[in-house]
Amino acid sequence: MAISRAQLLKELLPGLNALFGLEYAKYGEETKEIFESESSDRSFEEETKLSGFSAAPVKNEGSAIEYDNAQEAWSARYTHETVAMGFSITEEAIEDNLYDSLSARYTKALARAMAYTKQVKGTAILNSAFAGTTYGDGVVLCSTAHPLVSGGTNSNRPTVSADLNETSLEAAVIQIAGWTDERSLLIAAKPRKLIIPPNLQFVATRLLESEGRVGTADNDINALRNNGSVPEGYAVNHYLTDTDAWFLTTDVPNGLKHFVRTPMSTSMDADFDTGNSRYKARERYSFGVSDPLGIYGSPGA
Repeated sequence: MAISRAQLLKELLPGLNALFGLEYAKYGEETKEIFESESSDRSFEEETKLSGFSAAPVKNEGSAIEYDNAQEAWSARYTHETVAMGFSITEEAIEDNLYDSLSARYTKALARAMAYTKQVKGTAILNSAFAGTTYGDGVVLCSTAHPLVSGGTNSNRPTVSADLNETSLEAAVIQIAGWTDERSLLIAAKPRKLIIPPNLQFVATRLLESEGRVGTADNDINALRNNGSVPEGYAVNHYLTDTDAWFLTTDVPNGLKHFVRTPMSTSMDADFDTGNSRYKARERYSFGVSDPLGIYGSPGA
């Protein structure tokens, strides 16, 4: 339905001082703190994890060399979605000069709506990290039992769900250091950044930025800060729905990804039959998970 003069009646009245409701500030692209972005030129992208080799054995004198076989562990598929929205203004509203005064406001509102959808879609992967959606290895994103080709497992969440505090964050750093590849070889993984909802920002500041140990009267140093255990600090994500869930991104490559098939574009045209002017925005992208070891998470206690 087109925006008509009746919907913009106040704009026609003399003495109008302000129009408001379309120019609220918006949060930034917070998913950039979580996902690696890549471009795509296909309708979908598929990535396959390879197992590598197990630890090399000792070769006894005169014995034959043992040969190992690499294999595919699993595949991750990213199917791009088209996100689009538009608005139109009647020919009569344009004749009465309403388009010039309101078009800039409505195009900003349209850009805000497109950006909001992208942030919600990206963060939905973290919001369903502990139940629901499964990925290439057959389990949810944050699980205590990511299966390995060797028969073992990796865990990227605490065995007992824990709130964000000194003990749980130190335990996460230690747990990440023990991750292995598909053949149970250590991979030297480290945390990068803490991702939290707004409710935990003050806890995160005390944990990562205090010089002394948090919550004690002792003269102990803050080991998390002193060791640089979370080198990139923390980022608040306003689209997380669980107020006590927290996540650590890691330096494991090819973790969580965002593929851009078609960047956002805008266009405008006029409808011949009605005379309405139409404006639209459109983009294609996908969010997903290649290697779940790209992140560690806890749903809180």
